[in-house]
Amino acid sequence: MLTPEQLLSRLDALGIAHRTWHHEPFHTVEESEAAGADIPGAHIKNLFLKCEKGPLVLLTALHHARIDLKQLAPAIGLKRFSFGRPELLKEALGVAPGSVTPFALINDTGLKVRFLLDSAVFDHELVAAHPLVNTATTVIATRDLVRFAHASGHSVEAYDTAQGQLRPERSRLL
Repeated sequence: MLTPEQLLSRLDALGIAHRTWHHEPFHTVEESEAAGADIPGAHIKNLFLKCEKGPLVLLTALHHARIDLKQLAPAIGLKRFSFGRPELLKEALGVAPGSVTPFALINDTGLKVRFLLDSAVFDHELVAAHPLVNTATTVIATRDLVRFAHASGHSVEAYDTAQGQLRPERSRLL
């Protein structure tokens, strides 16, 4: 599992411009909103989900998005979800609860995690995410987040949290 410093080095190696702010730990979206007002970009939340008999899913959505898990599962062809246990999160993505981030896809070398990105994120030029720990926030271009996911071996599926459906036409833009 990579350290935050190794992650930032990987971003450099990929030619992805980034800027990182260090801060007190953010455990919730509300804490992030209050303390991170000076950090640019779309602020996100990340849900690590486990399907009853299927894949693991990381859903990255705008911080204020309402996500209906009962609607999400069938929309992406699965039964139902529960939140992944902390031990499973650590094993799959190498991070602790409160530090879930799309950057953790770099630790999923077995490609066991399906990545969904809220299609509304694409309306923002920049995105702000934890660099594997919740004591910092790293901002990169949204298009570079997609490039990062692809470089880690993951496809990116656009999911419209407002409509509760996959947006394959948006995914083609990725």
